[in-house]
Amino acid sequence: MVLRKLKQESEIALRHLLVLHHVWKNQPIGIFKLSEILNMPKHRVRYSLRVLEQSGIIEPTQYGAVIREGAEKEIEKLKKEMKEILENTKIVSDKLNEL
Repeated sequence: MVLRKLKQESEIALRHLLVLHHVWKNQPIGIFKLSEILNMPKHRVRYSLRVLEQSGIIEPTQYGAVIREGAEKEIEKLKKEMKEILENTKIVSDKLNEL
């Protein structure tokens, strides 16, 4: 299918954002608690935490993940990227509806 890769990537991005949301609301928070809250396997939570850490948004501590000082700048970048993605998705949707 033409959009299969996009669908998979959007699901992964959603998972990362769900993990980020719960870290933001419950910091510090560990993998086991996040896995329980999100009803998600620990290996997926661990991967999302790693991606968020590499993006400069969170950092690990002995008590669990926390939002990194200055992460607001990276979060604003995410919001800008999301706006661009939504605009592109709207165009794709419009073109599909024209078929």
